[in-house]
Amino acid sequence: MSPRALALALGLLVAALFAASLLVGPAGLPPGASVAALVRGEGGPLTLVMREIRLPRAILGAAVGASLGLAGAAMQGYLRNPLAEPGIVGISASAALGAVLAIHTGLAAAFALGLPLAALAGAGLSVALLTLLAGPRGSTLTLILAGIAIGALATAITSLVLNLSPNPWAANEIVFWMMGSLADRSFTHVALALPFMVAGWAMLAATARGLDALTLGEDAAEALGIRLTRLRLTLVGGTAAAVGAATAVAGAIGFVGLVVPHLLRALVGAQPGRLLWASALGGAAMVLAADVAVRLILPERDLKLGVLMALVGAPLFLHLIWRTRREFA
Repeated sequence: MSPRALALALGLLVAALFAASLLVGPAGLPPGASVAALVRGEGGPLTLVMREIRLPRAILGAAVGASLGLAGAAMQGYLRNPLAEPGIVGISASAALGAVLAIHTGLAAAFALGLPLAALAGAGLSVALLTLLAGPRGSTLTLILAGIAIGALATAITSLVLNLSPNPWAANEIVFWMMGSLADRSFTHVALALPFMVAGWAMLAATARGLDALTLGEDAAEALGIRLTRLRLTLVGGTAAAVGAATAVAGAIGFVGLVVPHLLRALVGAQPGRLLWASALGGAAMVLAADVAVRLILPERDLKLGVLMALVGAPLFLHLIWRTRREFA
């Protein structure tokens, strides 16, 4: 498939799922009336539902999916490992720890934006620590090991906070947030997270040429004028901004950055640069589809987005592993 045809197909898929995210919900609102309320904004409860509940949720669904898919493709291209994903450098776990601390200390209850701001602070702190441990000129292995150590430490502290939670209600709130969801998000969350995501997208997109050159090896990439230190800092900074912001507003959502690049890699060839934008669109489509599904599956039980992604993503990833094994057997 040509890059133009793939971009058109993925773009149409994202547009269709974005529309479905606006029109599908447990309230069962008529599509025509919903569109009219969204466009005209004549006031009333229908306009409130469309403009203040469904529209920001759809925007965040597309943005979160694009961030996770793009970061996953960039990480796999840089590490030249199809098993890499954004969480390998500890940013997701650190952002989750910041949010959990905000809930535990009461900051999330006292301040409306306390939770996402704490999550962003956790992601920023992890990048600073990662840079300190790995060093500006450290090897790829050092970066991976430092990221795994930071992620393990953040996960351990999160478990400790959950264990020391003062009451079961706080523990329940922490657990439910960690499951991941886009419910009850507003334009306040969009305004907070989207600038960080866009900055992260720009930084990750700037790594395309360097990732293509890395397919020839680090020595060849340097001979082509790629500064590996700058490439790594741009990659880590972009991943922190995009994934940290996504985790701040949506909680922990896994498998998008791991599975989506696998599904699309065969369609773009051996060019990591092309896989970046394809994975961004694919990630947006995957999260939007999952968010529509959670509204239709057990709507009265509030099925969490992260739970559904794990239930779908894990078997899909196992299938990809099995297919790869058969191809190389």
